Amino acid sequence: MRPAENAQLALLLEVSGTPKPGNVDRDRNLSDLRYEDFLVGAVGAGRGLRAAETGPVGEAFERAVEGMAERHGRNSQFGALLLLVPLVRAASEGELSPAGAERVVNDTTVADAADFYRAFEHVAVFVSDPPADVDDLDVRRGAAAIPALEDRELTLADVMALGDADDVAREWTTGFERSFRVADRVGELSGPLSARAAEAFCEQLAEHPDTLVVKKHGEEIAREASRRVADAIGSRDDIDALAMEFVRRGINPGTTADIVAAGLFIALERGVEP
Repeated sequence: MRPAENAQLALLLEVSGTPKPGNVDRDRNLSDLRYEDFLVGAVGAGRGLRAAETGPVGEAFERAVEGMAERHGRNSQFGALLLLVPLVRAASEGELSPAGAERVVNDTTVADAADFYRAFEHVAVFVSDPPADVDDLDVRRGAAAIPALEDRELTLADVMALGDADDVAREWTTGFERSFRVADRVGELSGPLSARAAEAFCEQLAEHPDTLVVKKHGEEIAREASRRVADAIGSRDDIDALAMEFVRRGINPGTTADIVAAGLFIALERGVEP
């Protein structure tokens, strides 16, 4: 399959994995997001992912987000797409490696950054307030922030570096380090890929407090969630119980899911069978 198709498959496999404490999967929904929303989002993102194979990264990302939200109007895979688009480009150029992904990042432009900001006009995304000295670059301003981007001559790589307290942005600044580690782990595990995705998700959450949970609930709750998942690994019943509890409490480790989706894409490109 071409890289764009593997990226769509990665999105579908990630959301189909179960149980994933706090996240949508094929067995549970959130109050404002359903399993079917993720399926529709993955299909809708296809045109942007195909554009990522040859076109500008920022434009491809905006098109992917627009397609994701076209039918249901909600954010199902914004962070995952932000990881997948540069990885699709690297794969299309035969350089799916940390160095190849880093080159794609370093080649981004001010125009790519502008398209990234335009993507926020298609869907509501939960983000933290920016530092006071870059308030004019608040992504929630959408296209209204583009003049400030252009005045400062910030590329999309520069923008990601400003947001490196978020683990999706941090992947952009570290050669997609965790995404490649997840791919390695998926290759080591056995069973259906959706089951491997759920297992990799739990392992990642146990090791890394989720930055979306930090933003919504604070560092203490995020660390508690990671500790409890670490203690539950190895018991399907305990992980299932946490999945129900986290959904009830609104603890949604969405950043971890984004990184797992990126890792699944890398694994698929390496030839791992679905």
